Amino acid sequence: QVQLVESGGGLVQAGGSLRLSCAASGRTFSSYAMGWFRQAPGKEREFIAAISWSGAITYYGDSVKGRFTTSRDNAKNMVYLQMNSLEPEDTAVYYCAAAWAGSANLRLREVYGYWGQGTQVTVSS
Repeated sequence: QVQLVESGGGLVQAGGSLRLSCAASGRTFSSYAMGWFRQAPGKEREFIAAISWSGAITYYGDSVKGRFTTSRDNAKNMVYLQMNSLEPEDTAVYYCAAAWAGSANLRLREVYGYWGQGTQVTVSS
């Protein structure tokens, strides 16, 4: 079992940056790959980024590639999403999620068994 709590969301102007954090409970955090998703009103939940259990491998969605970076600190049970060059289209609720380290395709929502409550990111033009 793992519980996830996101923080760091807020209101930012276009072109600005935010750093989201996700705190995980439990002693087996390093057993999980971690992902970030977002959902805007009226839209499907969208894959943003994922990171392997060790942090050695990362994946990004096409819409954020080159602007967003995910990282993790297993000693602190934390995962981060650094978001740069934010655009109004990035406005959404952002979720972190956990999947078993051996999960096949970390771009799929279905492989994640644990989700945080989400944090709102609003980018003004």
